[in-house]
Amino acid sequence: MSRLEPPAAHYVNAALGWMELGLPAEAARELDQLPAAWQHHPDVLELRWAVLAAQQCWDDAVPVAEALIEAAPDRVSGWLHRAYALRRATTGGLDKAWSALRPAADRFPSEVLVPYNLACYACQLNRLDEARAWLQQALARGQRQSLKRMALRDDDLRALWPEIRDW
Repeated sequence: MSRLEPPAAHYVNAALGWMELGLPAEAARELDQLPAAWQHHPDVLELRWAVLAAQQCWDDAVPVAEALIEAAPDRVSGWLHRAYALRRATTGGLDKAWSALRPAADRFPSEVLVPYNLACYACQLNRLDEARAWLQQALARGQRQSLKRMALRDDDLRALWPEIRDW
């Protein structure tokens, strides 16, 4: 998709500014002023998702993430955003988040956050062997010590903390 051009770029920059100030409602108002032709631009969808996430509007964030996947299927962020929102959405949950993210593991074989998040979901679903395997994949793909520190602060992986310390 093409680069954002003025005036669309100005609205997006203004929305980013509002987000930096911690004012997502104002950011949403800026995005709402974008012409319809720009509403489905991947960069706009990324920012719209961030606005909804900041407001914890998970039910609204799911279709935005799905639109991002449709607009830019090779952006891993859409897949991660959809799973994150599904986990928290009214009709979502861990199983739905897992199912939504699992295909991304094959689609993005070098991405670190996909297996890391799958490890989190598996651990929360009490599928500890799967969680271990996914976390090991993430550690193999990324900066091992940094990811290990992150995992040891992540409550989703609490059941594995004693093991992770020894890895």
